[in-house]
Amino acid sequence: MANDPAFDREDTGDTGGLRDELSAELLRLNCEIRDARHRLNLMLDAAGATGGWQWDIRANRLTGDARFAALTSQDPVELAEGVPTSRFFANIAPDDYKRIRLAVAGILAGAEVFSKDYRLLKADGTMRWVHANGRAILSEDDEPLMFIGDLVDITEQRRIQEQLRIAQSAGEIGTFEHAQGFGTVTVSEQFCRLLGLHPTPILPVTTVNRLVHPDDLPIIELIHYDQPKLSANIEFRITRADTGEDRWLARRGEYVRDLSGPGLRYIGVIYDITTSKQNEARLKRLNEGLSESVRERTRDRDRIWRNSRDMLAVTDRRGRLLDANPAWSAILGTENSNIVGKLISQLSAPEDAVLVESSIAETLGRGSASFESRVTHADGTPRWVSWAASRENETIYLYGRHITVEKEQESALREAEAQLRQSQKMEAVGQLTGGIAHDFNNMLTGIMGALDIIKRRLASGRLEGLDRFMDAATGSAQRAAGLTHRLLAFSRRQPLDQKPVDVRQLITDMRDLFDRSLSEQIELLIRPAPDCWAATTDTNQLENALLNLAINARDAMPDGGQLSVDTRNVTLAPGDVPSLSRQGQETQDFVAITVRDTGTGMSAEILEKVFEPFFTTKPIGQGTGLGLSMVYGFAQQSGGGVEIESKLGEGTAITLYLPRSLADSTPDIPDGALVPAGAGERVLVVEDDPSVRLLVVEVLQDLGYSAVEAINADMAIAKLRQNGAIDLMISDVGLPGMNGRQLADVARDILPGLKVLFITGYAANAVNKDAFLADGMDMITKPFNLEQLALKIREMLAASPTKAQPRPS
Repeated sequence: MANDPAFDREDTGDTGGLRDELSAELLRLNCEIRDARHRLNLMLDAAGATGGWQWDIRANRLTGDARFAALTSQDPVELAEGVPTSRFFANIAPDDYKRIRLAVAGILAGAEVFSKDYRLLKADGTMRWVHANGRAILSEDDEPLMFIGDLVDITEQRRIQEQLRIAQSAGEIGTFEHAQGFGTVTVSEQFCRLLGLHPTPILPVTTVNRLVHPDDLPIIELIHYDQPKLSANIEFRITRADTGEDRWLARRGEYVRDLSGPGLRYIGVIYDITTSKQNEARLKRLNEGLSESVRERTRDRDRIWRNSRDMLAVTDRRGRLLDANPAWSAILGTENSNIVGKLISQLSAPEDAVLVESSIAETLGRGSASFESRVTHADGTPRWVSWAASRENETIYLYGRHITVEKEQESALREAEAQLRQSQKMEAVGQLTGGIAHDFNNMLTGIMGALDIIKRRLASGRLEGLDRFMDAATGSAQRAAGLTHRLLAFSRRQPLDQKPVDVRQLITDMRDLFDRSLSEQIELLIRPAPDCWAATTDTNQLENALLNLAINARDAMPDGGQLSVDTRNVTLAPGDVPSLSRQGQETQDFVAITVRDTGTGMSAEILEKVFEPFFTTKPIGQGTGLGLSMVYGFAQQSGGGVEIESKLGEGTAITLYLPRSLADSTPDIPDGALVPAGAGERVLVVEDDPSVRLLVVEVLQDLGYSAVEAINADMAIAKLRQNGAIDLMISDVGLPGMNGRQLADVARDILPGLKVLFITGYAANAVNKDAFLADGMDMITKPFNLEQLALKIREMLAASPTKAQPRPS
């Protein structure tokens, strides 16, 4: 005791320190006991140990072992010594409490068996499932003396069962077990639901099998030692017990040895396969229908192959015929055995063989091709066929339509159309000739009559009044010149002096001319766009075209109305205006000039003919019918077009489309300019018409020029070589033999830099002035007045005062 600290403290009177140490030691021991108890519980949980109890009914005392105490969360020492029987119900879950009390009451009242699953609440708030299995010990008088039993933790088993139940319910899978020799089967809730039965853990085998279709195997097969095992996996039909609905189910399972006895046990599952069976039946019907459809299509294909009048064939990738339908024999006049195996190009006309080979190659590359070719008949004559080819893998399928008759009809139609066009052309020529003859006879009568009167009066010495007859002759000649200009414009053969033209200014300057041409009852509106582009055209011809349109509009408004001339800038895509002479591939800019009236308008029938030569709606003698045809030809020749809109009683609108010019416009030389005289310059005149040559030479001599004459190119070349220096050559374009343009090239070889002035009434290769002329060249159109000729000569000579010198030989 001498070494005991507590003893020493008692001796010294230190009781407070001793109490603290004892409290700490007690706390440590309690912690160790608690930890030991926790470890024991863990060991018991892991071992699945069973806890037992004894309930002394007469003494009303309950005792239990340590495991029972651990499961029920009670003090094991108290339970070992005995506690009130109410402690049996300690920590039972509230939802299970009443059920367990009733079951225990049954034991106390004389029931012999107690078997229940219920839940116990743990100190940490968790819940454990337990299974209690007990019985009552009776006295000789069958009075219950003791209630004994054991308690086991089944939490993990219930968790697994719950997972299995959820899996079965979610997957609609029912489970069952059947042991050999038993008339009942253990089943799950889902098993019962699949059969339409009320959920129960055990069912009679007869109840289950009675729901199966009589032609199918039963769900539960009774096992006999003297019979082989039946199929473990089957599919069968049932009639649900609740709804009477027929359903397909499948059974899957295994036969295993029964661990509790010498026999076998079948453990299996069932699940609904109605939907898959319906899909299977539907697929079967579809396959049967598809097979029948394929057979029908095959029969249709065979009928088409045999009966088609078109040439059907199958070839390899080179175009070698692998098969051909009977139409080949009918069209080519030979047996198919003479065709199959040959290249399609070998059966074609020699001139089409390359086309056929390239089309086969195109089919291989692009997958399809269409072409027309000729195949050779047995008699050597060609047969036209329109082919459509398609490829599938390395095989080419050909479809050929025999079009020989169509080709012959097409050729005959082209010939008939050509004959019709020729007939129409001859009719137009006749109409043109008659109109020209009529108008020119009137004009020639005026010219010849006036000259004859002048001649007679000069012979008799009567000079008074001659000016009147000379003016009449001149007027008739000018009308004839205007007629030829309109004819050339319609035929697009008039030489055009195309240059940038300020359309806005030109139309504005024409107001006075329009006013003089219109009646006082017509309101004139000139409305050019402020931003109007310049156009590439011939100024004089544009003025003539607009004046013609204004006069036509005036004649269409005998009671007055309104005439407007408008311009606008437009950008046209190909095909926007069909009459454009140059459609091109891209959009083009044009200046649109619209002359619109409020006159009588025209019908659709008249609109189809308005551009025909000599067609007119005016009374006889009031129009030549060349106005609109001249406008149409001028617009076409200028690279533009014409569009006309008209309705009876609503007026007419005619629009000229002229190509836009990106260059600045150039001013024209004003009329009435003074004609300067020459200074002895040498001018070579080459003209095959004596009258024209005489007049030109006379004008030159009167103006002070030295004129040299030649009637053709050969004479002109000789004159050039003889005379040495020539300042200007005036030549007709349409000379006999070498034309005027060719002569100019030769002349410039002799005299480099020689100025050349062409005079022409019509020359097919001179219609485009810019393309026809080179530097130092110009053109004047017949008929012309002598003042125009004199001004043009002076203009050209003034441009280069240095005389052309002969090229050194």
